[in-house]
Amino acid sequence: MPQLVFINLPVTDLPRAIRFYEAIGATVNPQFTDDTAACMVFSETIFVMLLTHAKFRQFTTKPIADARAATGMLICLSRESREAVDAITQVAVAAGGAPDPSPVQDHGFMYGRSFEDLDGHVFEVMWMDVEAAQAAWAKS
Repeated sequence: MPQLVFINLPVTDLPRAIRFYEAIGATVNPQFTDDTAACMVFSETIFVMLLTHAKFRQFTTKPIADARAATGMLICLSRESREAVDAITQVAVAAGGAPDPSPVQDHGFMYGRSFEDLDGHVFEVMWMDVEAAQAAWAKS
């Protein structure tokens, strides 16, 4: 069985967060979704668990960070092309997210942008030509 990744994020408005994540390509797994949490499926191995603050507090004794004021982590998603990187960023902005909290990165063989979700969690989105990247790294 492949290793699965579950990213747990506290959200202030669960229905609105679900709509945002659906807009950027995730689907809801109803088996693990209720009025306190939603399992958003990005792939067979990548899931984002959206948790109300009350639900999130059940898993930690630490205060919930304000992702708009401080960065606790960066989540990176890969895409199949530069155009797909731009497309998901544009969709995220249209769905209420904030564009490019970090500068756009273009290294020729690698291209990346970023967006913030409705609660300020930062997603980096990148495309990489692996063969060109390996050739560039071999030269350095």
